[in-house]
Formats: sequence, C-alpha cells, structure tokens
Amino acid sequence: MESTKICVIGLGYVGLPLARLFSTKYETIGFDMNQARVDALMAGHDATLEVSDDLLQSALASGFTCTTNIEKIRNCNFYIVAVPTPVDENNNPDLTPLYGASSTVGKVISKGDIVVYESTVYPGVTEDECIPVVEKVSGLKFNEDFFAGYSPERINPGDKLHTVEKIKKVTSGSTPEIGKKINEVYASVITAGTHLAPSIKVAEAAKVIENSQRDINIAFVNELSKIFNKLGIDTQDVLEAASTKWNFLPFKPGLVGGHCIGVDPYYLAQCAQRHGYNPEIILAGRRMNDGMGEYVATQTVKAMLKKGIQVLGSHILILGFTFKENCPDVRNTKVIDIYRSLKEYNVEITVYDPWANPTIAKHEYGIDITNELPSDTYDAAILAVAHDRFSEINIDTLLKSTHVIFDVKGFVNRLLIDGRL
Repeated sequence: MESTKICVIGLGYVGLPLARLFSTKYETIGFDMNQARVDALMAGHDATLEVSDDLLQSALASGFTCTTNIEKIRNCNFYIVAVPTPVDENNNPDLTPLYGASSTVGKVISKGDIVVYESTVYPGVTEDECIPVVEKVSGLKFNEDFFAGYSPERINPGDKLHTVEKIKKVTSGSTPEIGKKINEVYASVITAGTHLAPSIKVAEAAKVIENSQRDINIAFVNELSKIFNKLGIDTQDVLEAASTKWNFLPFKPGLVGGHCIGVDPYYLAQCAQRHGYNPEIILAGRRMNDGMGEYVATQTVKAMLKKGIQVLGSHILILGFTFKENCPDVRNTKVIDIYRSLKEYNVEITVYDPWANPTIAKHEYGIDITNELPSDTYDAAILAVAHDRFSEINIDTLLKSTHVIFDVKGFVNRLLIDGRL
C-alpha cells in the first residue's frame, strides 16, 4: 500500500475531509475546478467548516496539496470521485458533475489504476454511466487496463462527533481482488471499520436506501403533526410518550432539505421507474416532506389572523436559513419554501442566520439574508433552524406586543409559542 498515491476529485463537504484524512497515511492531492476554493484551502481555511483550520494547515504542512491543474494529478493511481449528484427542477437526477469528473479521470488514468466513486447514485450508475466515459476518454478497457469501485459517502455536514473516520465505510470493487484492495485502503484510515459489499451495485443501493428510509420516516411524523394539529394535540408530547417503548423510532417532524435526504429518494424512484416499477411509498414521502415549508407558512398566517394581526404588509422574521443547524450549508434548504409561500401574502420578510453566507444565498436563491441580529420588531417570527446561537436570543425583544411565534424545530419554550410541528 506504500505506493498508493491518492487523488480526490471534488473538494466539498465530502471530498475535503476524506482527502485530509487520507493525507495522514498516503501521498494525497485534492483536485477541484473552483480556483477560488483551491486558493482558500491552500491558504489554510475551509469555508464549509468541515475541516478545522488547524487540521487543514497541519495536513498542508505535511505535504497535502490542492490544485485545479489536471497535470498535477496524472501521477496518481487511486482516484476518488466526490462530486455532487443533484436533481434538476423536475426532480430528475442530474449526472452532469459525474460525467465531468469521469472525463477528468479519463484524461489522467493509467494502466493498473483504480477509480472509486463516492457520490450518491442509483444502482448501476458507476458501471453503466461513469465507467464508459472513463473508457472513451482514456482509450483503456475496464477491468483489464483499469478498475473501479464504489464507496458511498456518509458524512453528516456540521456533525463534529461523527466525523469521516468514525463512520463505518461500505466499500466495493469491480472484481473481488480490487474490492479487497479498495477495502484495505479505506480500512487503513477509517477507525470505525469497513464493510466490503459483494458488488458495486449493492454498495450503490445501500447508500440510496439509507437516506430514503430516513426521508420516509420523517414524512410519517410530518403527517402525524398535521393530524395532531387538527386534533389539538401537541405532536412532541405524543412522540415523547411513544418513545418510552424500546423499539419506537424517535424521528421528529420538520423540514427535509440538504444534498442527501431530500434528493436521494428521487434517484431511487427514477431507477425503479426505468425498470418498470412505479414506487408509491418513496414518492408519497417526498410529496409530504416537500410540502412542509408551505404548511409552516400557512399555519403562521392562520395564527396571525386568529390574533387579529393584519397579514398584508406585516413584518415577519425567519430565524435560520441553512438546511440544518450549526452548519453553513444552504444547499436545497427548505426554508426557502417558507419564504416564498409567505411572499404570496405580500409581507415583508427578514431572514437572520449567523451561519449562512449571504452572498451564496443571494446567488442560489435570489434573496437577501443577514448575519446580524435585527434591531427591528416584528409581527411574527418563525424558528426554522435550531442553531445553538438562537438559544441566547430573547425572542420576545424582537417582536411587537401582539405577535405570533411558530417553532419548526421544537426549540423555543412552548409557553411562548403559538404553534409548532
């Protein structure tokens, strides 16, 4: 294994922590098309905050390097692809980043090299979509001249407890021998251990069902929340009582966004449809979860009307914009659904999030957000994301004497709120 030279293609939330980890044991280079991203990393700072400045700077001092220059990765022999796999506006899988990364690999791969894909896909994408691109560009033959594997990423953005080396890794290879070799490389740095799957397709399927299962479970409690709201029962109370049984699954209602849980079920669904099966539960769960932003907005407006607050022209504060708490990631955030639904009532909205980058929010969603706690007073506030910093805010000081508070996350003192999921 001493001769293994690793290149990680895609230095985002997944690729960078993995590349940094591999650099502790192997000669490792990170490749990304974004020059500004590479420059920032080489200066010792990760804007995603997944890798601390100390760890990154230590890795750089020990020889880890990042580049946009394809020539600098030509001498590697173990390529890892960790690029995003989004969906388009119609929720169809968009494999464009994977095709681009596969083309990059094809330009530099040599005989005997291995390429491992980490991006979440539906079963068959690695061998049927990606590898043919590598073959075409390189002129090499799969499983004769070069080999492949799949090892799905399981990183949880913002989670400082379950970091990459502490999450068990599923691995696979295009031949039994290559599977063992790939497994050995990962096992050498993953302290939580590895699980060698019997085939690439099995490893692909394992990843895509992890997030689909979570999505369906959250959809179930979101539906319960709607039912119990009509019955005048607090959902959190019900879940707390039910959780006293040892085998009850403790999922909570909420918005389901981000680059994994809100996306991966669509990959599985399209794969099923291609093979003649129309999935029902998977897509029903997606519809439920995709409608929760609008539901929160509607419930907030209803609460305002019940208190005699004029909705037209009112001022509403949304606390939080990232897709989850305590991280700067705004990819596929469902808070935007709350914002857009409220905008239909012609209200004025301020979005306060100390974690999110206002420039990225403006570029991705066309809205203005602020990192500074507003000094104005509002007719209503929606706690959309449970950032730890929000616990320090006295929310009453931000609101007019007659106001509404809607708590999406069960975060605010229940005596202060007018509604929650």
